[in-house]
Amino acid sequence: MRSAAGVQPVVGAAATPAQQVVMQDLDYMCDALRDELPRLSGRNLLITGGAGFLGYYLVQLALHWNRRSGEQPVRVTVFDNYVRGMPLWLEGLLGDPALTLVRHDMTDTLPADIGEFHYILHAASIASPTYYRRHPIETMDANVNGLRELLEYARRQQQRGHAVEGFLFFSSSEIYGDPTPENIPTPETYRGHVSCTGPRACYDEAKRFGETLCVNFAKHEGIPVKVARPFNNYGPGLKITDRRVLPDFARDVLAGRDIVMLSDGIPKRTFCYVADAVIGYYKIVVRGGPGEAYNIGVEQPEISIRELAEMVVAEARDLFGYRGRVVQQPAADRSYLADNPSRRCPVVAKARTELGYSPCVSLQKGLRRSLIWYAEHQQAHEG
Repeated sequence: MRSAAGVQPVVGAAATPAQQVVMQDLDYMCDALRDELPRLSGRNLLITGGAGFLGYYLVQLALHWNRRSGEQPVRVTVFDNYVRGMPLWLEGLLGDPALTLVRHDMTDTLPADIGEFHYILHAASIASPTYYRRHPIETMDANVNGLRELLEYARRQQQRGHAVEGFLFFSSSEIYGDPTPENIPTPETYRGHVSCTGPRACYDEAKRFGETLCVNFAKHEGIPVKVARPFNNYGPGLKITDRRVLPDFARDVLAGRDIVMLSDGIPKRTFCYVADAVIGYYKIVVRGGPGEAYNIGVEQPEISIRELAEMVVAEARDLFGYRGRVVQQPAADRSYLADNPSRRCPVVAKARTELGYSPCVSLQKGLRRSLIWYAEHQQAHEG
C-alpha cells in the first residue's frame, strides 16, 4: 500500500511515525466534521493553492472522508502553479479518481474551461513573510485579482442557475496589524492598526482589500462568500524551508545545532495546530454566514517566541536526544522585524458559538506531532 501521502495510506505497524501522525489527524478531523463533510458529498470542490501548507490537509481530508464514508465522493480539483514542482504528497495522490490537478497561476485569468464548482476554497497566496516580501506584487495579485476572478466566476454561475454553495477566502490575522493593548485578545470587530506602506503591507493590505471584496459580493451579489482569519497555524504540511518560526526551529533541531532566534524572543503568540485549524475552515465554508469573518486559532496559551523555542527544545530532547540550546543573533535583514506585531491572540467566541468550533490539540502535543513529521520531511524546495 502507499504511504500516508498516497491514495491508500498504510496503517498500523507498517506505517512510519510521521504517517501515523497524518492518519490520526485525518481521522480526528473527519470525526470533528461528521456533520459538515456530508454536505460536500457529490459536490465539486475547488482548492486554489492546494499544493501549499493548508492544502496538505484540506485536500487529503476530503479524499480521506471519501474512503471512510462510502457516500458519493467529494470531487476535489486543485489549482496551483507548482512553481517549484509538485510536492511528493500530492504526487502520491494522482491515482485517486476523485482528484483533479490543474496547473494554474491565480495571478492569471481563470481557464475558459473551468467547469462547475459547488464549493471554493481560495488559499492561493504566499504566506511566509520572508517570501511575500521578496514577491510583493505576486502576493497582492493572488489575493486581490485572483479572488476577484473567482468572485466573478461565482456571480456568472449564479446567473446561469448553478449557484456556488460555499466560498471561503483565506484572509489572515495580519489584517489586525499590531493591535493596541486593549484589543488583545482580538475580536473580529477590531478594525486594525496596520501600515499600508511597510514591508508587510503587500500581504496585510491585500488581505484587507480581499475581505472588502468578499463583504460587497456577499451583500450586493448574493455570493455565499465567507472569510477565515487564521492565527499562527503550524504542523504537518508546513515545509521545513518555509522560514516561519517553527520550521526554522525544527530545521536547527534536526541538524543537531542550537536553535537560533533572530529576535529577542519577546513577542507573544498563540499557536493553532493545523488539524484544529482545518476543522475550522471546513466549518466556515459550510456553516458560516455570507460576508462574515471568523477568527480561527486558539486563545491559550499565549507564549513568547522564546518560550516556544524552549518548548521545542524539551520535546526534541525527549524525542531525539537533542542536546542543543536556544541562542540569539541579529537578523541579516535589518527590516526583518519591521511591523511585526508584539502580540497576536484571538477571540474565537464567534466561531465557537456560530460554527461549533472547538480546538482540542494542546500546544505540547501539536509540537511533538510536528517534530515527528519534520523528522521524515527534512528536504523541501526553498520558498
